[in-house]
Amino acid sequence: MTDEIRPYRLEVPEADLVDLRERLDRTKWAPEPIGGDQGYGVSVGRVRELAEHWRHHYDWRARERRFNEYPQFTTTIDGSNVHFLHARSPEPDAIPLILSHGWPGSAAEYLAAVGPLSDPRAHGLDPSIAFDVVLPSLPGFGFSGPTADAGWGPQRIARAWAELMRRLGYQRYGTAGNDWGSGIAPEVGRVAPEQVIGAHVTQTWDPPPDDDPQWIAELSPKDKAAWDAFQHYFTHEASYGVVQAQQPQTLAHALSDSPVGLLGWNAQAMHDHGLDADGILTHVTIHWLTGTAGSAIRIYADESRETPAEGRDPVPLGVAQFPGDLPSIRVFTEQHRNLVSWNEYDRGGHYAAQEVPELWAGDVRAFFAKLR
Repeated sequence: MTDEIRPYRLEVPEADLVDLRERLDRTKWAPEPIGGDQGYGVSVGRVRELAEHWRHHYDWRARERRFNEYPQFTTTIDGSNVHFLHARSPEPDAIPLILSHGWPGSAAEYLAAVGPLSDPRAHGLDPSIAFDVVLPSLPGFGFSGPTADAGWGPQRIARAWAELMRRLGYQRYGTAGNDWGSGIAPEVGRVAPEQVIGAHVTQTWDPPPDDDPQWIAELSPKDKAAWDAFQHYFTHEASYGVVQAQQPQTLAHALSDSPVGLLGWNAQAMHDHGLDADGILTHVTIHWLTGTAGSAIRIYADESRETPAEGRDPVPLGVAQFPGDLPSIRVFTEQHRNLVSWNEYDRGGHYAAQEVPELWAGDVRAFFAKLR
């Protein structure tokens, strides 16, 4: 095994963008029956609208330049390539912080927050709380490229992140995450308890302790509404998770061959979460250009094959809740985790670091200020 860390710069060949445009021009649209735009998934009209924007207005090169504002690198961990952005802070006492995104997101979720976290002085913020930001693409996602083997669930990714931080020379650090990253971030603390000072997440989605229904019966009206929303979502809107957890490779063929097929599938999980067209298309374009549409969805199957961790999670945890996201229930989280911070905001959604970076970064800063 080598610890080599290689410089990386994002430069997508123009031929790949030409191929994408030509494929969009040749789209074979699925017929839609009368009424099929209600309750049958993402409508043809919505996907056409996004595809039109993708073909004629979306500027990939602008997003590429945004990534290239920061130093990027790749390294090989446990047989997989890992791409990461590394923004060192100019502040001498900066806290190392590794971020984890989810599906169908990408490292682009955090680009708007990297500056305020790593260089708060330049953004008019208190420089006493600053971070050396490490922002990887999950194995099998985006610029990390497809994984050669299966088994890259949150636990294995957490072990890879602990190894990455070791290679970067960090002895004490924090973690933060969204979506799948909300599971990975505290898991790094289980893997490296002497190194991780705390984990910040935007969801917990913990079940009732011991699956005891009495907990549900005794919930407050607010928490009961959150529980009902959670159940409705997983009963009526989470079909993608079932497919991806059971037969991801069957779906991978379609997602890897058709950009509009990928757009429609991924948009189902993004279109109601507050992202504008460019925000959605950045994530979709990254999956398309890197050939990771099929490998990224395997995290659902890989997680289902991991043995769940036992016992109460001891990692100090901070939770930031945003109204456009599927809510977590604090009383359940308190039973499962070492909760030290819980804040709720009046705007923002599932991709809070992308939608309201000032709120999300502010919560991260306040949480880790408590743990210094």
